[in-house]
Amino acid sequence: MPAPATSPAPAPVNSRSRVLVASLIGTTIEFYDFYIYATAAVLVFPALFFPNSDPTTALLSSFAVFGAAMVARPIGAVVFGHLGDRLGRKGTLVASLLTMGIATFLIGMLPTYEQAGWIATALLVLMRLAQGFALGGEWSGAALVATENAPKNKRALYGTFPQLGAPLGFIIGNGLFLIIGALLPSAAGADPSQPSEAFLSWGWRIPFLFSAVMVVIGLWVRMRLVEAPVFSKTREAGLVRKLPLATVFRNHWRQLVLGTFFMLATYVLFYLMTTFSLSYGRTATDAAVPGLGYSYTTFVLMMIFGVLFFAAFTLISGPLADKYGRRTTLIWVTAAILVFGLVWVPLIGLGTLGVVLWLVLGFTLMGMTFGPMGALLPELFPTSVRYTGSGISYNVSSILGAAVAPFIAVALWEAGDGSPWLVGVYLSAMALLTLVSLLIGKETKDTALDEGEAAADTDRDETPVTTAS
Repeated sequence: MPAPATSPAPAPVNSRSRVLVASLIGTTIEFYDFYIYATAAVLVFPALFFPNSDPTTALLSSFAVFGAAMVARPIGAVVFGHLGDRLGRKGTLVASLLTMGIATFLIGMLPTYEQAGWIATALLVLMRLAQGFALGGEWSGAALVATENAPKNKRALYGTFPQLGAPLGFIIGNGLFLIIGALLPSAAGADPSQPSEAFLSWGWRIPFLFSAVMVVIGLWVRMRLVEAPVFSKTREAGLVRKLPLATVFRNHWRQLVLGTFFMLATYVLFYLMTTFSLSYGRTATDAAVPGLGYSYTTFVLMMIFGVLFFAAFTLISGPLADKYGRRTTLIWVTAAILVFGLVWVPLIGLGTLGVVLWLVLGFTLMGMTFGPMGALLPELFPTSVRYTGSGISYNVSSILGAAVAPFIAVALWEAGDGSPWLVGVYLSAMALLTLVSLLIGKETKDTALDEGEAAADTDRDETPVTTAS
């Protein structure tokens, strides 16, 4: 009697909770690592690694190292994008997280300029470049895990979870700095906006060393992922590309350019509200280039309050982008960013209430513009080059926006004799460029992620490979 036929076991799939947690926890760790560097770049690195410069030059030098990571990000996007499009998303995401974690931990072990001279500064730059390299592969991979495993009508909602890592990382990182600052306060009579000797000596290292604990948790979650069906189908169909980078530049250059400018206003707003604002808020009102004169603790608490709106509106933006479209939602939000840049001085002139309102409005707009990007950029590219394409767009924009934003902001702040009105105008100008790109671009809400692979990726000069080995 013949044995009954058995149907093949269904391919394993990621549960919704696993997808959302894996995409969220990785970016939370990555942004935590990035934020603690940004905070240290304002708070302690000018004194520890650039002690022979005047305060403004030291701050600009510290920001220059901060910006150096943005230059490394596109390189990371190319390398990790190649691995992600050839070998798969899971292993690539594990590698990017591990790279970021090691670099961040080592920053916490660095000697200072007083201990090692220029070698200390060089090592700081090297670790910062490694951070940027890792983040270049992290975001796009996390966004792909979320969107490639999402129902079609909920891709923007799922795509907000890797974006949510930005505000959560900010709260955790800055919250830890606040706790350490409270335990190691400045001596009586000292400037409360400046860290104590104990903080400068060893306290600042704790957040960097603590990142190792978070990385272990993130690795455990990501090791449990399986590849999304969309990528598995592409691999089984023999559409994996030998050189995804060549295919992207040859066949999808327009999407690369548009995606880069889609992110421009987001990046500029992001780093003005998180990095420049911390420097501006802490600088004394009677300084050579005056600021707002708040203590470090007071201003960071105000920022964390604003970041709560960043988190809330990141999640709110997802359903809106799913219902009304990514392009339509972002056009309205970008127009609001343009107006916001023009009202900085009137808002801040209202006193503490105005400063809080400035932070709340800035972070609210940040959530509304950042949230839909988790779906929009991946939807611009077919599966076989999606990791590479979305990563390059996201990270090249970091050079045009984030790498120079804090540096330009400080220069404009000086040019305005302590008034940030020129910084606001700069933000509005970048928003105008993004608005133009959105008007030129097309809606991606109804794009099928696995639709038209063969047609979209036909390349006369490159033959697809049938395996990803």
